[in-house]
Order: sequence, then C-alpha cells, then structure tokens
Amino acid sequence: MLDYQSILAKYPNGVLATVENTKAKTRVFQYLFGDGNKVYFCTSSEKAVYRQLQDNPCCSFCTYAPDFSPVLSVNGKAVFVDDMELKARALDENPGIKSIYGSAQNPAFRIFYIDAEEIETFSFADGPQTFQI
Repeated sequence: MLDYQSILAKYPNGVLATVENTKAKTRVFQYLFGDGNKVYFCTSSEKAVYRQLQDNPCCSFCTYAPDFSPVLSVNGKAVFVDDMELKARALDENPGIKSIYGSAQNPAFRIFYIDAEEIETFSFADGPQTFQI
C-alpha cells in the first residue's frame, strides 16, 4: 500500500475542494497530521468551508511536489471532531495556527479529518494510480 501519509507530511500545503450548492469550491489548505485513513485539518466555524462541509461532507485534498511528481489526492468525507487533545496537538505543532486561534478552547476552532476512501497519485515514474482504502 502507498504510504500517502509520508507524502502529505513532506508536502502539507495543498488545495481542498468542497461543494457549495452545486458548484465546486477550492481553497489553499494545510494538512496537519494523519492517523490510519484519517487525514486531519482545521478551520474556523465562522468560515464558508465549515458550512460547506457541514452541508455536504464530500471533499478532496490535493498536494504535490514542486516538480509535480508526485501529485496526491485524498478523497472522502469530512468528519468534525471535538477532541481537545487533537486541538492541542494542532496548535503545538503549528505556531501559525496557534497565532490565529490562541487555544484549544477557542469555540471557533474546529478540527476535522477526511475519512480517506480513495487515494489518487501521479508520478512521472509510475504514472497515475488509484488506491481504494
């Protein structure tokens, strides 16, 4: 099986795609950490992306190396969790996020993971590949 978590850790910045009504929406996002088929992110409950994922949890996160080899997409459904340990970890490991939210008790600070159902990759060495999780 592909070690996609190591690719995400190496290239944490990417694009998260969601759905609003019937239109796709994308925005730059940062991968935080992973656990099995769970790929963690955070956002504010005051942002549109939070509402979009509440209305339709289907989403995709895509990241890539500077030379576009590899490109990785994680596809699945977003699941929000209210776990203070995960929030504290996100803040401890990401000073930029801590500067925005301050503490794990911030009511706007939300943690979610993509429950990875499918991983798509591309590399110049291996071409396109799809892995069902």
